[in-house]
Amino acid sequence: MSLAIIDCGSGNLKSAAKAFEKMSAGSIREIHVTKCPDLVSKSDQIVLPGVGSFPDFKKGLSSIPGLRESLEEQVMKRGKPFMGICVGMQLMADMGYEYSMTSGLGWLPGEVSKIDPNQKSSEVNLKVPHMGWNSLSFKDSTHPCLNGIEHGSYVYFVHSFHLRLKQETDLIATTQYGDMLTAIAGRDNIIGTQFHPEKSQEIGLRLIKNFLAWRP
Repeated sequence: MSLAIIDCGSGNLKSAAKAFEKMSAGSIREIHVTKCPDLVSKSDQIVLPGVGSFPDFKKGLSSIPGLRESLEEQVMKRGKPFMGICVGMQLMADMGYEYSMTSGLGWLPGEVSKIDPNQKSSEVNLKVPHMGWNSLSFKDSTHPCLNGIEHGSYVYFVHSFHLRLKQETDLIATTQYGDMLTAIAGRDNIIGTQFHPEKSQEIGLRLIKNFLAWRP
């Protein structure tokens, strides 16, 4: 078994790779941090970590010849397990509205818009970006990637934009920050986390371990 962690010019690749390497014992032989479409095609599982803005991240991905096509083939046609992290999850949406209107991969129907935490909250002065530890509320506690993780567990977020899903069935977990925000989304062989599992200590590492063992 092999894992491709995609490098498209954005993302906390070093800490992400370290976390996946730590939890890969017995399940993954090789982990490649790569932008090579051929390596992505040959890998059994794929991770897309991302930081920064939605349009810059999309531009970085699209600038690498053959990479998006390889992702579409391996993830959406061949059904290989895929995890998007932070902006890597947001990119699965139809559209993003950060700075400009930018199309996403269109894997999960929905749009990425700016957090407005004070709009629906009795609390005041909730700041953007949403940064720090927040708890998870499960919408689908049966998902294999949540094995051994308790409802209410705390994970680490850093983001100013969030994914608004069009289909309730694609929502796996939420977090509360004024409004309810998507924390985990997915369907079939794809899953995405708005938080950073590689920075979320024991809970994040458990989720990574579950993903590595996942055979959808």
